[in-house]
Amino acid sequence: MEPPTMNPVVEPLSWMLGTWLSDPPGAGTFPALQPFQYLEEAYISHVGQPVLNFSFNAFHLDTRRPMHRECGFIRLKPDTNKVAFISAQNTGIVEVEEGEVNGQELCITSHSIARMSFAKEPHVEQITRKFRLNSEGKLEQTVSMATTTQPMTQHLHITYKKVTP
Repeated sequence: MEPPTMNPVVEPLSWMLGTWLSDPPGAGTFPALQPFQYLEEAYISHVGQPVLNFSFNAFHLDTRRPMHRECGFIRLKPDTNKVAFISAQNTGIVEVEEGEVNGQELCITSHSIARMSFAKEPHVEQITRKFRLNSEGKLEQTVSMATTTQPMTQHLHITYKKVTP
């Protein structure tokens, strides 16, 4: 079967497509947590629709046990640089983030966050993300968040190396 033709609406995000592996391991921190490192695989694809599909799968650095998981969609408003990032996470959070793509950088901020009724506290109240393709052709992601007990603080930073187109 032929791979689908990319919908031109998502062309401004084509630099994100592929399978990416953390290189080096990602770094996490937050005031209530001990700093940690993790491995992650990011898979960003399309099926010809005006939307990208994504999954991020994190693993413990030493044991390789699964950790954080999230999957969803990235949509562009046609004929603009406006982007929506829709994500469901294994922590029970579902979020919509919105922002803009400018060149090879995508900056988004939470528009709405919902959580399951028994999500552990403190609850996430706001998230920001920045994706960018650096000069070495690696994808970087920085995630900051605010919770019911902490103001907006950087939480994660990871650099990925592309392993498949």
